[in-house]
Amino acid sequence: MSYTFTSESVSSGHPDKIADIISDAVATYLIDKNPSHRAAVETLVTTNMVVLAGEYKSDKFDKKRIEQIVRDVVYEIGYEQDGFHWRNLKVYNELHGQSADIALGTDGFGAGDQGLMFGYACKETDEYMPLAISLSRKIIDHVIAFSPYGPDAKSQVSVEYTTDGRPVRVTKVVCSAQHTKKQSIESVRENITKVIKRCLGDWVDDRTEYLINPTGQFIIGGPDGDTGLTGRKIIVDTYGGYCPHGGGAFSGKDCTKVDRSGAYMARFIAKNIVHHYKYRNCTVQLSYAIGVKEPTSLYIYADGEVRQKLVDVILEMVDLTPEGIINRFNLFDLNLKETARYGHFGFAYLPWESLNLFD
Repeated sequence: MSYTFTSESVSSGHPDKIADIISDAVATYLIDKNPSHRAAVETLVTTNMVVLAGEYKSDKFDKKRIEQIVRDVVYEIGYEQDGFHWRNLKVYNELHGQSADIALGTDGFGAGDQGLMFGYACKETDEYMPLAISLSRKIIDHVIAFSPYGPDAKSQVSVEYTTDGRPVRVTKVVCSAQHTKKQSIESVRENITKVIKRCLGDWVDDRTEYLINPTGQFIIGGPDGDTGLTGRKIIVDTYGGYCPHGGGAFSGKDCTKVDRSGAYMARFIAKNIVHHYKYRNCTVQLSYAIGVKEPTSLYIYADGEVRQKLVDVILEMVDLTPEGIINRFNLFDLNLKETARYGHFGFAYLPWESLNLFD
């Protein structure tokens, strides 16, 4: 019997994504490519207001510079509306120094917290990502790039699978895009439907349903319409729900935080296993304890079976400590902001997407 699976994506102008991007931009500034620096930045965005909170260990802290970083991010995303304008924002900076107790564990590159994180890969797309999340991202790319609409947008794609788990078609597409009062809902729906059909190609057919701006109006967008917070788009950031999620967000965190670096390594392992061993899919779980360098567990599940022999192989050949992960991917040189826009996986320029583990 066939079944349907659904994933969503959001634009960089979605309120939660704005918060993620600001958190990562500020964290990148505080870390400043210095392995001794730390950051854990949380952001709230609402009507003409941005609130920063969290902890840092850095000699780069400058409130005026951080405020300018916030305004620059909002400007780059494209917000110049009455209720959220880069020039008119009130920016509240409540960042403070890192806890000395946490520093005891992370100064020596122990894990920045306990937790579990997952990586996933499959052969549904060339980038080893699930089809639904890949297509939903593609829709957002095209709607933002080729349509005269505002920066706030969301998409959702439902994919039909055969009994043996092979994708065959897109059954439904949902897309909401911010527009102006001058743009009628009829023209918005017609234009976006054309964009979707063009970018999804043969995955859509005469039976595919399109739900475009289902409420009928989407003029008030961004944080003026809906408050945004860092870390509320963790499924968009990963695999669209195709595998478990450990619960920890990525954005705003330096890479001693294994919520981030451990998830990058889990993806690297899963993708390389699928590529090298020709599996259709693979799920990897890592877990850590705060202040401890080595992981507390490693789990590998591929093509319906636990692969304990592969666990032994990976533990023997890969340095899974936070420092080892950071060094393999040069994570202190990473511009964290660039990972926050459309998800952290599936883009060839990211170092954990390389296929060189078994070289």
